[in-house]
Order: sequence, then structure tokens, then C-alpha cells
Amino acid sequence: MGKFSMTALCGVAAATLAIGVALRPDQAIRTATGLTSHTLCSAVFVSGLDPEEVYVEVIRPTPGLRQLDWALHYTIDKAHRKVTTTWVGAFESEAVFRSGMGCLLTHGVQAVDEMRPSDHAACEGGIAPALERVSPGVVEPTDTKLRAALDQIFAERSQPPYRATKAVVIVHKGRIIAERYAPGYGVDTPMLGWSMTKSVINALIGILVHEGRLTVEQPAPVPEWRDRNDPRHAITIDHLMRMTSGLAVEETDSGFDPATHMLYLENDMAAFAQGVGLNAPPGSRWQYTSGNTLILSRIIRDAVGGHASDVLCFARRELFEPLGMRNVTLEFDAVGTPIGATYMLASARDWARFGMLYLEDGTVDGRRILPEGWVRYSTTSTLGKRYGAGWWTNRGAGGAATHRVRPDLPADSFFASGALGQRVVVIPSEKLVIVRLGVAQDRPGFDMEGLMLLVADVITALHSPPDDLR
Repeated sequence: MGKFSMTALCGVAAATLAIGVALRPDQAIRTATGLTSHTLCSAVFVSGLDPEEVYVEVIRPTPGLRQLDWALHYTIDKAHRKVTTTWVGAFESEAVFRSGMGCLLTHGVQAVDEMRPSDHAACEGGIAPALERVSPGVVEPTDTKLRAALDQIFAERSQPPYRATKAVVIVHKGRIIAERYAPGYGVDTPMLGWSMTKSVINALIGILVHEGRLTVEQPAPVPEWRDRNDPRHAITIDHLMRMTSGLAVEETDSGFDPATHMLYLENDMAAFAQGVGLNAPPGSRWQYTSGNTLILSRIIRDAVGGHASDVLCFARRELFEPLGMRNVTLEFDAVGTPIGATYMLASARDWARFGMLYLEDGTVDGRRILPEGWVRYSTTSTLGKRYGAGWWTNRGAGGAATHRVRPDLPADSFFASGALGQRVVVIPSEKLVIVRLGVAQDRPGFDMEGLMLLVADVITALHSPPDDLR
């Protein structure tokens, strides 16, 4: 995105030599161009956002990319629906948009599958729930305290770090009572959930368990692990769900780590994750990594037919359509596995509908979607940590959960969480779902403190007398 001089280029080359071959700086640079192409492609062709605004808010401030920004250059090709990014004119990465399937990092391969208009009718899943029947316009709060809560979470500083809230939806007892959107965003704008997508994979696994096609206790059905002499044979679906598989797919977001290599440099992401060894016995240690979720995504793909189009039909028929999620895009890798760790986009209302499924213990308008007890299973603390099985939870004794409970978040609350502050908070004791989406790039915990304040303000408003009685 900027100009560079020969002196600067020589400096980069010298630094590269100093780093050494072991760190593979070319890997970090290709990760940077891949992340830029994929993120901008999704933003432009799925969400309809301004690419330069997304680049400035999301890409440029990302740790590691700040040092590369001076020589990053992206091109938007609207005619061919693709984004190409280079660094110093090399290290090219290309992402292409496919109808119904979002964007794909091509890595020089032909795009696999594409949903045709005729495919969509076969994927319908029934009548949408009551939350679907809301005003097409923004639901303005009638309560002054709710308005003040929205004012607070959207309030912006005059200088970084910015909060950059883009959407908030508050649902109480199955009804939207307040929502607000930043300029350029609206009720139908699909927004990237980042790691909130992991909670959607939890739901798809849950549906397969409900249908009797999987159990969480069974060994993960990974052909490469079939040999009983392979220590990975002991890995169960539960281990993958709870991030206790012991697989050495470390995730540091450095550009050098195996997880980012998997997400931005591999055509077959699950195969990469399945191919690594162990750094701990399965079930013995908690280690958060997207590699676990990509393997679960492959298990889902294979269980429902083996192709990306099969996954889309399954997800729409069994999850999205019954919940009334209309503005949702699940993205895939080059072999048709959903990128279930990071790349699903949905409108803020759709994310709220997803949260409602867990608020209602896995049911929608009386129809059971998830197994009985699945929400309890998903939100039970893993090895005393703040993580359950695909959801972050306050139902544990971990330090972070205790910190959240003490000031603001009720002890029974749990939430889906993604980079930059994407959150779906579910609070059963208050019959409440709160969605906050945005780009809190440099704020601690992606503005977790701001989220806790929002939750506290909303609960206070719900427990206060109505305006006309004060």
C-alpha cells in the first residue's frame, strides 16, 4: 500500500538474513498477503464494505502487518470478483469470490464447487422462529438507560486505541429490544465472526450427535489416526471440541506459527492439522488452536457427503434456516472443508438468532435442534479453564472467568468470541442475548471491559422501572 526505496528493501533483506532460515520469513510474508486478500475479498464481495476502510481498521494495525504495511499492495478486481495482494511486488496471494460460498484463497488451484441458484431450494430447513418476524428497520430502544448503554459502547476516543463498534443487538425474552449500527453497516450486513465460527462448528457437531451419527466419546474418525499404535488414535471428538487433543498446532498469530500457516498457506487445512504430532497426551493439557476445529470441520464434511455443497445444504437445512439466519456465508478451503475456525460471516441479527438457540437449551420454537444436555456440555469448564467445548464460559474457577463474574457478567453466562471483539453473550438467568461486533484492534482483550460494561448497563436497565414509572 505504500512506496518503498532500494535502501529500505536492502534493510529488509539484511533483517531477513539476521532472522535466519529457521523462522522462514517468507512464510510470515505470504501469511500477511493471504490474510489481506482473504479478509478484503470477504469484506467487499460478501459484506459490501469499503475495502480501504477495512484495510485501515483491520489489516494495517494487525501486529506483524504494521511492519509490512509500507510494501503491501492489494488490487480489487470487481469484474472477476477477486482480490490480489503482493509485498514488494512478490509473495502474491489471490482470493476469489464464489456464489453462495464466500471467498477462497486459491494458492494457484481451481476453485472447487460453487452453489448454483437451483441448489438453494434443496437446502431449506423449515419455518423460521419468532425472532425472524421483526421490523425490517433498526429497532430503537424505548428505554433511556438502554439508549445510554448503546451510546457508551459506540462512544469513540479522539485517538487510538479505538473501540470501533460496528453493530450491537440486544435480545430479551426472544425479542429485540435495542440495536444500533455504525455508518455503512445495517441489519442485513454479514460481518465476519472470526473465531465465533468455532461455536457454529459446535452446533453442527451437536446436530450430528443428535442424529446419532457421531458421539463425543468416540475416537475422532480420522483415517490417518486409525492405527492403534499411533498415539493420535486416542484423540476423541471431545478432545478436539475442548482443545485438549495435544496436537502440536500452536497458535500465536505471529505469522510463523503452525496455525496461521494452516489458515493462509495450505489448500487442505485439515490435512495439515491432522498430520502433526503430539506435544502432550490427549486430554492432559488445554491448548487453544484452530487446528482442532479444522479437523472437526473435516469430520462434519465427510459425515454429510464429502463436498462443500453437502456441508452448505446440511448447515442450511438443519441450522441456519430453522433459526431464521438469512444473511450468513460459510467459507471453505480448496478441498471443500469449511474454515470452521475463523471464516463465517453473518448479520448481527443472525448471530443473535444463533445465540438464542443456546439460550433456549438447543431448541427453536419447541423443536429440538441440539441434543438434550448439549448446552450444558458445551459450557462446562475444561480442566478448570475459561473454555468449555466451543464456547467460552464463566462456569469455571479460572482466573479470567472469576474476573469477569466479579464486576459484571453473571456466573451462568457464556459467549462465542472472535478476534477484534466479536461476541455473542448468552445469559440464561436474564433470558438475554447480546451481540457486539466491531474492530477493537488495540484495546485490551479486544475491549472485553467495554463488553462487560455493556452487559452490566443492559442488566441494570432491565431491572430498573420503566421510564414512565420513574
